[in-house]
Amino acid sequence: MLTEIPQVRPVTPLLDAIDVGRALSDLSNDELLTLCEELRAFLLYSVGQTGGHFGAGMGVVELTVALHHIFNTPDDRIVWDVGHQTYPHKILTGRMQQMHTMRQAGGLSGFPKRSESEYDTFGVGHSSTSISAAMGMALAARQKGDDRKVIAVIGDGAITGGMAFEALAHAGHERPNMLVILNDNQMSIGHNTGGLATYFAKIWASKTYIAMREGSKKLLKRLGPAWDIAKRTEEHMKGMVAPGTLFEELGWHYIGPLDGHDLPQLVQTIENMKNLEGPQILHIRTVKGKGFAPAEQDPVGYHAMNKIEAQPKGPQHETIPAKPKAKKYSDVFGEWLCEMAERDPRLVAITPAMCEGSGMVEFSKRFPDRFYDVAIAEQHAVTLAAGLACEGLKPVVAIYSTFLQRGYDQLIHDVALQNLDVTFAIDRAGLVGEDGPTHHGAFDLSYLRCIPNLMIGAPADENECWHMLGAAYQHAGAASVRYPRGSGRGIDIDLEPIADIMQPRCIRKGDDIAVLSYGACLDAALNAGSAHNLSVYDMRWVEPVPTQVIDTVCREHKALITLEDNVSKGGAGSSILETVSRLGNNVPVEVLGLGDSFIEHGSQRDLREANGISAHTITQKASYLRSGVNSPAEVRLQPNRILA
Repeated sequence: MLTEIPQVRPVTPLLDAIDVGRALSDLSNDELLTLCEELRAFLLYSVGQTGGHFGAGMGVVELTVALHHIFNTPDDRIVWDVGHQTYPHKILTGRMQQMHTMRQAGGLSGFPKRSESEYDTFGVGHSSTSISAAMGMALAARQKGDDRKVIAVIGDGAITGGMAFEALAHAGHERPNMLVILNDNQMSIGHNTGGLATYFAKIWASKTYIAMREGSKKLLKRLGPAWDIAKRTEEHMKGMVAPGTLFEELGWHYIGPLDGHDLPQLVQTIENMKNLEGPQILHIRTVKGKGFAPAEQDPVGYHAMNKIEAQPKGPQHETIPAKPKAKKYSDVFGEWLCEMAERDPRLVAITPAMCEGSGMVEFSKRFPDRFYDVAIAEQHAVTLAAGLACEGLKPVVAIYSTFLQRGYDQLIHDVALQNLDVTFAIDRAGLVGEDGPTHHGAFDLSYLRCIPNLMIGAPADENECWHMLGAAYQHAGAASVRYPRGSGRGIDIDLEPIADIMQPRCIRKGDDIAVLSYGACLDAALNAGSAHNLSVYDMRWVEPVPTQVIDTVCREHKALITLEDNVSKGGAGSSILETVSRLGNNVPVEVLGLGDSFIEHGSQRDLREANGISAHTITQKASYLRSGVNSPAEVRLQPNRILA
């Protein structure tokens, strides 16, 4: 059992041999066990060097080794759900020497990615997609006559998503040849019922039992009632010792739960299930963070970790105390939520499995009867809020920008169309950094501002976030406030109300060009404004549009530059363009935002610089606007300048 994160690369001769081409299929049982030990040690070391997810990966080391030992990958397809658990898979599929680049610009993605490796059969980042994708691959293999195996690996959290159950139901009808491995590490599906359950699992997976079961089917089906009695007897016996009856009723052959860390048993069971006809489910029990004592004791805290910085050698000198870190936006939201709940008993809070990430732990403890964690079910979260609002409560839905995309239909039809009083606290808006394109909140301003009856706020600092959440909550209708991942600007929260919180504020009065900044872009706007005498406006709200302020700004300046950490197409800048055109002001408007492509992973700072959300880009645009010539192609990092 490891108790510390290795600072020196562990010795891994067998793993090194796999990396240079030795096949896992050739390894003996003893070698497979040794490989698991080396893989676990190297995984812990490599994540310590780069930061990233590792708790789930530590828990599936035996499973990953077993799958690549048994199946002919990549011809046989392994589809991983979510992706947090795929670091061992990456190490075993030719990327061991690149693990030091994990989640860095130009390096490996923290998630499966089809363009990165042929072994990554399906790109993921959001959960609950694996069974649907694997089913599609299995049906395609059947239609094309390909003799390949398809395996989906899904966690007990991800299987709570409605999409997973839709796929389970459909597969029970279509009967594709596929294997789903349910990796249960939080007891969300059912408790392990001990030795008896394992004993029956071994029997159900044995070749003797399978042969007897299939033979009995053929015989008893001819006898009508006898078959029905036998089938019900089998299901009820299983139901007494294992949680598989639901899957059997949906048309799946269920086996489990098995100990997911018992490699010999795991290999034998999967070998026995490998060639079974129809949809199969193997339920395994694993320990998140297995093999690293601190992670086993605190699986939530060790879901991921930051890079371990090397300690300086030699004598230590007195250092100046570090400046206190600015408060995280998620913490601002969590504090506001508790404060508002104290004042208003109608407030209820909803999250789709993001209690910790959204800063709701304290609320869940203080107000347990008003807290709903709906698991990974974003659609349900939104419509649940709509139902609560119908009965006079005031629901607050805390949700990541990228995950709100999954509840978009419900946001339109169930909340906005009925003009219901629901507040959305949208976390991780804009560029999130190392988690990459599946997690960037790059589209919310565009997909939200086209919806009627919806306020959209983008605070520039912690104090604004607090008061704009309050304004959204007090609004008698649907409202949203979106804020970025990470810490704010270090602005203290002033509990005194901001009288003009619904209006933009002019922070700096400059010369002939005004920068209209939304949300987390304000520092870049101020830096450029100070250096080149630009007016700077903190716009605060995308909807409602402050038409009168925009008209005044147009009359006082010869050009406008809009700045947002959202795609330029249809975003806040587009709102300004539409308003300027409607007002009939002949003022050129430069729209700075994210371009027409998916943005890869890297640090937030580097990604903002690379994608034009920077003082440098504002300066270039202002220079060309003042010169009266169009920006050259190399300056056009974002959509072209448009004249209103």
